[in-house]
Amino acid sequence: MSITGIIVSSGIAFGKALHLNHSETHLDYRPIALSRIPEQQRQFDKALQNLQQQLSLSQANLAPESENYQLIEADLLLLEDEDLSEQIKDAIGTLQLSASVAVERIFAHQANELEALDDPYLANRAQDVRCLGHRLVSAIQGHLQQSLENLNEPTILLAQDLTPAEFALLPKEQISGIVLKTGGLTSHTAILARSAGIPALLSCQFDAQIIPNGTPLVLDALTGQLHIDPNSEQQNALNHTLEQERARRVALQAFREVETQTQDGHPIKLLANVGNLNDITHVSEAGADGIGLFRTEFMLMHTSTLPDEKAQYNLYCEALHALGGKTFTIRTLDIGADKELPCLSQEPEDNPALGLRGLRYTLANPELFKTQLRAILRAANHGPIRLMFPMVNQVEELDEVFKLIGECKDALEDEEKGYGELSYGIVVETPAAVLNLSAMLPKLDFVSIGTNDLTQYAMAADRTNPKLTRDYPSLSPAILQLIKMTISQCQGFGVKVSLCGELGSAPHTVPLLLGMGLDELSVNLNALLEVKATICQGQMASFKALAEKALKLDRISALQQCITSYKS
Repeated sequence: MSITGIIVSSGIAFGKALHLNHSETHLDYRPIALSRIPEQQRQFDKALQNLQQQLSLSQANLAPESENYQLIEADLLLLEDEDLSEQIKDAIGTLQLSASVAVERIFAHQANELEALDDPYLANRAQDVRCLGHRLVSAIQGHLQQSLENLNEPTILLAQDLTPAEFALLPKEQISGIVLKTGGLTSHTAILARSAGIPALLSCQFDAQIIPNGTPLVLDALTGQLHIDPNSEQQNALNHTLEQERARRVALQAFREVETQTQDGHPIKLLANVGNLNDITHVSEAGADGIGLFRTEFMLMHTSTLPDEKAQYNLYCEALHALGGKTFTIRTLDIGADKELPCLSQEPEDNPALGLRGLRYTLANPELFKTQLRAILRAANHGPIRLMFPMVNQVEELDEVFKLIGECKDALEDEEKGYGELSYGIVVETPAAVLNLSAMLPKLDFVSIGTNDLTQYAMAADRTNPKLTRDYPSLSPAILQLIKMTISQCQGFGVKVSLCGELGSAPHTVPLLLGMGLDELSVNLNALLEVKATICQGQMASFKALAEKALKLDRISALQQCITSYKS
């Protein structure tokens, strides 16, 4: 028997089933006696303290720059919110609710408010809030702790969901796989599982009654299948697949130190997409030529205060030191749309994807923007930095940007603070940017194509909506034409052109993209060696022939068939 789920971290895992936090929380919705109110409020206070202590202990074992640390920090900030605690105590006192019911209601209300904003990032955060509420109810009912220290064999964890704190406490040397009922491709759990290299399926509707603890499982996160108590024939087949996967990953290590170039001698700059300092320290060991996209807004996502100029300056200098002269491309704050930040007051918008986002937001908040620009200019005094701006559509926006940069330079000179010169680029993310590119190229040193948003805006299809992604993929004739138009214009002006969208992290699309004339690719760290192997094992002449053929196709199905049937 097998069930399916969404692959968020690939691989194959063997292990025994273990349900995490499967104990049912029974809620009694009847009003409590007035005499029980003080006791229930004390019970809430004690449970809150216990959960905060557990979270703090989890956090103490993590590096402050790690994703886990920052996500646990977000949970702690919510639990330390005095207004939230007062709401729960008030609900116990005035509505005569038990502590468990009061927590369940208040946390559900908080989560519903986040989801009502129709924002993908906040929708994921809403699920985190619900999970945190569930843990607090568990603490109230006396079964918060679940010991995993005594695991002594490979285990596949099954749960409704995992909070960052729960993930941080996992004995990862024994957790071979993770299967969750909830979540999506951009959920925090997906990010953490990929980072830890643990095979994982999300949105997998398993039945805990059919899979009791100890059931032998095989998680095939290559095909999206969870096999329950497989027979010997299935086990042998999956073991063979696992050995092939291990051998493939070992073979990829041979490409770490080699130069990224095709067999017919065409060099390609292969860069990494990163979101924090911890990722930056792994760039060299992953075999990258540097960073093609540093998402600076990630440093704001899980903090309640805005990093000042000094903090940002120190971060960029640390990154330069870790890179040792390799390419360092910083994207200025890409705020808005699917990125709601607790340290900023952002007004709700009816259609945030078409609203104040990316460069539009920072130009509308010049002091915020100038703080980042000053920090980057000062850091550039210690090493080469490429600076690129997101969501640029027209040359007038660049005029405003360079005016602000001039003001920052003047102020730094007046303050007798050193600064360095930068290389400037934009992320091409809209059809307007492609059509207006010729007016902007004289001001630019490089261009990077963001295929995620370019697809969304060209196709008028929300890229976070799973109902649309199959019918409106990035690998489509329309998007290829926009990419080709961008590359051709850049070549005409002698401007380097890169691609930093998810399309570049898919090895099967790399020959086509390079054949179209890209100078660089910037890909996810976990895909980098596979992409590098694809480049080094191919020939540019074949890549160009593939691109020439693909650009003539006018149907998605024909294009996909062209890519899958390609052999270098």
